[in-house]
Amino acid sequence: MKGLQIQELTTKIRNIKLLDCVSLEVESGTIMALVGHNGAGKSTLMKTILGMLEKSSGKIIINEKVDQDESFIDFKELISYLPEEPLLLTELTVMQHFQLYGKSYQIEESELLTKVNRLLEGFELRDKLNEYPESLSKGMRQKVQTICALLPDVPILLIDEPFMGLDIYAIEYLETLIREKAQNGTTILLTTHQLDRVKNMAGHYVMLQHGKVLNEGSIEDFDTIKRRSDDDS
Repeated sequence: MKGLQIQELTTKIRNIKLLDCVSLEVESGTIMALVGHNGAGKSTLMKTILGMLEKSSGKIIINEKVDQDESFIDFKELISYLPEEPLLLTELTVMQHFQLYGKSYQIEESELLTKVNRLLEGFELRDKLNEYPESLSKGMRQKVQTICALLPDVPILLIDEPFMGLDIYAIEYLETLIREKAQNGTTILLTTHQLDRVKNMAGHYVMLQHGKVLNEGSIEDFDTIKRRSDDDS
C-alpha cells in the first residue's frame, strides 16, 4: 500500500513557485530520503504536507484514502513532525510537553508514561522532566522535540534534519528508533545533509532542485549531490 502519495503538487508564494508539479510515492512502512541543496524545496514540501503552507494545486493522500483536501482534521491526526529547529513552548516543562502531545494524539496515560520513560532513558533526559526549555541546551531541546515527535503511533512521520544538535549517542539511538518505526508500519519521509547516515536507513530517495523532482530511485543507486553550477545559484 502507498503510505504517502503526492501528485503534481505546486506551492506558490506571491506567484513565486516554491514547488513545481512535485510527484512522489512512499510505500507504507518504508523510509524515503528527501535530498537536495539548501533552498531546493525539501522543508517547503514538508510544510505543505502539514498544511503550514497552502498548496496551489495537486493532491496529498495518506494510505490511499485520506485526502488533505477532503478531511483536513483527519489528515492531520495521521502525521507526526520533527522539525529542524525545536518548536517548544517556553511556559511548559519538558514533561508537560510530553503530556500535551499525549492528549493531542489521544494516547492513554499509562501508554504515554511507558513510552516517555523508555525515550527519556535512551536520550539521557530523565533528570530534565521539570525543566523549562530556556534552561536546556540546544541539543537537549532537540531531544525533547524528538521525543514528542516519536510518541504518537501514526501512519506518517516527517523528519526534517533529525540529527542537528544531537551527540553521537543520541544520533545512533534515533537511527534505531526510526528503523523501528518503519518496521512497525510507519511511512517516513526525512531530509538530512548527513547522506552517509541516510544510506544506512532509507530504501529510496527523491532529489529536489529548484522545487522540482530532479531524480529518484533506490538509495543503493544514489551517488552524491553534485555541486551547484553558476547557473543553479
